[in-house]
Formats: sequence, structure tokens, C-alpha cells
Amino acid sequence: MYVIVEIAGQQFKAEKGKRLFVHRLNAEQGSVVDFEKVLLVDNGKTVTIGAPTVEGAKISCEVLSHPRGEKVIVFHKKRRKGYRKRNGHRQDFTEVLIKSIVA
Repeated sequence: MYVIVEIAGQQFKAEKGKRLFVHRLNAEQGSVVDFEKVLLVDNGKTVTIGAPTVEGAKISCEVLSHPRGEKVIVFHKKRRKGYRKRNGHRQDFTEVLIKSIVA
């Protein structure tokens, strides 16, 4: 069984026991967070598509940690003008573990 769920503006395929890296959530490490924006439910036999969400469906996740992503280098250059600009960025993530799916 899996579901497609929207978490912090992004869509993820969630299965029980799977770990996801989502954008930083305002939740303490070790706490349980529920997400109710379930867009699709597939239980192996039938597929239920929400319009826009599936009624009564939700997932429960446990917050494991708040890591940071790899560094991304942003480099701008205009040729023959002597213009170069280098900048770096590290995205903040939250690692969650899918505990249960209610559909």
C-alpha cells in the first residue's frame, strides 16, 4: 500500500516504514506529525484519486532529525565583461519516518 501525499508544497510517494527528506518542518525531534493532504491511495487492488484530496485519509510520521543538504554552488558569469559571482547554498531538511497510513 502506498499513498501520494503533499508535504510542505511538494508531493511524495509514502509507504509504511519509508524515510523521507522533506523541507524543514517546525516540529521537535522525536515528535509525531500527521499529514492529511493525501492525493492518491493505492492499496494493491484499487486506486482512489482525490478531488483534490482523499476524504478521511492521513499519514502519521515521526520526526527523526533535521539535517542539512549538500552544498550547491551558484556561479554567474558574463563573458568578456569581467563579471563573476560565486555563491553557495545549503537547504535545510527534515527526515521523517512513515509510521502508519490511514485510508
